[in-house]
Parts: sequence; structure tokens; C-alpha cells
Amino acid sequence: MADEISLIVGLGNPGQQYQDTRHNAGFWFAEKLCQQQNTSFNLETKFQALVSDFNFQNRIIRVLKPMTYMNLSGQAVQKLAHFYKISPQSILVVYDEIDLPPGCVRFKFEGGHAGHNGIRDIIAKLGTKAFYRIRIGVGRPKHQEEVHGYVLNRPTRGEQDVINLGIEQALTVLPDILAGNLEKAMTQLHTISK
Repeated sequence: MADEISLIVGLGNPGQQYQDTRHNAGFWFAEKLCQQQNTSFNLETKFQALVSDFNFQNRIIRVLKPMTYMNLSGQAVQKLAHFYKISPQSILVVYDEIDLPPGCVRFKFEGGHAGHNGIRDIIAKLGTKAFYRIRIGVGRPKHQEEVHGYVLNRPTRGEQDVINLGIEQALTVLPDILAGNLEKAMTQLHTISK
């Protein structure tokens, strides 16, 4: 049994020009979560990140938005995890996934980076693949060479609507994830996002 999750990381790129791009789906999740919890982000320069927290069943859950660029996401995660003595098995990373259709959301433990630079850097900095992930589907372009431009562009209005719905569904199962009811959360999420 893995440790209880105490850190949620939403991945994205800082800056106004990236705010509405597909690569920022992890940021969108983190922002909606903090709205839901009625808490706000503060810039913590020692972590190079925006950090928030909320209480869940008498424990503190930290929410992190790295303010490095995507391919350096691991720096903020490593710094905060080290500072608060959070093990990789207590970390949940939320990010955009081109191998899932828009709005489809998947929850899992461990795995490779599948070409995602943020996940690649987190694996490198933590020295392990053993952390939780919520992958938010954003769809994929027709040609592999278009991936970079695709994730750094805005989704269509229709895609944005279903991505937002997927994020809402992920937030619905988050209490189960945090409570350790992982199978239940996974089954529920994978059923509703089919």
C-alpha cells in the first residue's frame, strides 16, 4: 500500500501566453481545486512555485503549480517534497495527455513519461516513477511532428468544454483518492469518462 497523498502537482507553463493552452490542463485542475476549497495560491520563491494548501480529514494537502517551464517541473516538485519530507508515493501529478481523447481522464500509479517533458523531469529529479498521476486527455494532432505546436495552442471551444468536464469528473473522485479508496476512484473515473 502506497503512502497517503499529501502533495498535488498541476503541470503547466507560467505566463499569460500559455494560460489557455492544452499543455496547461494540470494548472486548470489545480486552479479549480483551489476554487473549490476556497483557498488561493501564494508565490513561494524557494520552491519556484505557486503553492496552496487545504485540510482533508485532519491532514494538510499541498497544491503546487511549478513556475519553471514545463521541462523543468521536477525542480519545484523536488524542492517542496524535500522541504516537507514528502515521499514520491505521496505525490499526485495532474497533466495533459495527448494519447487520450479530449475530456477522457485516467488515474494511475507509476509508469513512464510517454514523451511528456514535465513527467520526464519529475522522474529524473525524484529518481523514481513511483508516484500517482491523473492524465487529462487533450487529444493528439494528425502528425507526430505537430505535437509541440499542438500542446502549446488552445483547444477548440468544443474540446475545451469536454476537457473542463473531465476536470470536474476528476475533482469528483479526488476525495476518494485522498482517502485511499484508489480502486473505487479509478473504477468510477474510468466508467464516467468513457
